[in-house]
Amino acid sequence: MSAQQGTDGDVEILVVDDSSFNRLVLKRRLGELGYTKVTMAEDGVQGLAALERQRFDVVLLDLEMPNLDGIGVLEQLHAARGAAPPVIVISALTEMEKIVRCIELGAEDYLPKSFDPPLLRARLGAVLEKKRLREVADARLQALEAELESARAAQLSLVPRDFLAAATGALSVHAAMVPARQVGGDLYDCLRLDAKHMLFAVADVSGKGAPAGLTMARTLGLIRAAAKRLSTDGAAPDPGEILAMANDDLSAENESQTFVTVVLGVIDGTTGLGRVAVAGHDLPVVLGGEAPRLLGPLRRQPALGVMEGIPYASDAFALAPGESLFCYSDGVSEAEDNQGGFFGQARLMAALAEAGTDPRTVVEAVLRAVGAFADGAPQADDITALALRHAG
Repeated sequence: MSAQQGTDGDVEILVVDDSSFNRLVLKRRLGELGYTKVTMAEDGVQGLAALERQRFDVVLLDLEMPNLDGIGVLEQLHAARGAAPPVIVISALTEMEKIVRCIELGAEDYLPKSFDPPLLRARLGAVLEKKRLREVADARLQALEAELESARAAQLSLVPRDFLAAATGALSVHAAMVPARQVGGDLYDCLRLDAKHMLFAVADVSGKGAPAGLTMARTLGLIRAAAKRLSTDGAAPDPGEILAMANDDLSAENESQTFVTVVLGVIDGTTGLGRVAVAGHDLPVVLGGEAPRLLGPLRRQPALGVMEGIPYASDAFALAPGESLFCYSDGVSEAEDNQGGFFGQARLMAALAEAGTDPRTVVEAVLRAVGAFADGAPQADDITALALRHAG
């Protein structure tokens, strides 16, 4: 609130000063300026107690007081890291070193003990205006956070959740996507194409924010549309042809130069035989043998969206009974800890070696390992993982 708004009697002021004369003068000066809601405290202990009981818009805080001085009050407010009101320190001009310490602890300004009315008006007005602007910024930030949360929920609603309905034959599948704070562009898919065949995919759109989120939704739609268009009775679509069709659409008039890395496969759930195409993405990992191993050799091909007319191709693969296939986005391998270190492929392989082959267990084990490694560090990228198992 500004000083003008304070004349309406809306501003709550706490004066903390051990001098009864100073308190009386300040109350009179504040009243003359239109600030009528003034609460008095005789030392820092009473001041902190008043702050616990009531919300104040500004605190006028004396430096030298018995029991708990002004610096002690600011130290406690600083340590609490709560939503403390702005503080103006009441001081003599000879206490400049202490004033600097108070500013370091979060005080907004200082007021000489002469309590000059024009200066008092100016200091209060400036501090209250900054408080008002902070409150506006906080409200806008909360609104933005709500919008981001809504966008993240919308992202999650696009990818499949009914894994039983997607699986065919002897397959089982599970996947998870953990969006970062910003809306991103990871996606996964597992789609029953017919009684035998299931399509699976993990993709990562370059960039962050709304453009990446929109490209993610568009890519998912293009892959599904191409798969259905290329499906014929009894024959599964080729993953390379699916990527070629999706790429032509994504590359057309791609002024933002957004690209999409993808691993996409089609597997026969009755035999474990399939084909997979990789476009600029990390290779899938096969689980169930002596140790996890990269699926391959597979052809490395450009990411989608770079250029039209690329003839993508697929490679054959086979899962033996009891084996699983794990696909992931680089949000897994490039997850960071508080020191800027990366999770990396070695840690991923170690986590997979201990996870078994059950798809849900595998995905959850990897997410736990990444979370433990990050140890509270902010998540910079979406994390996506998909595992499928052929029981035989």
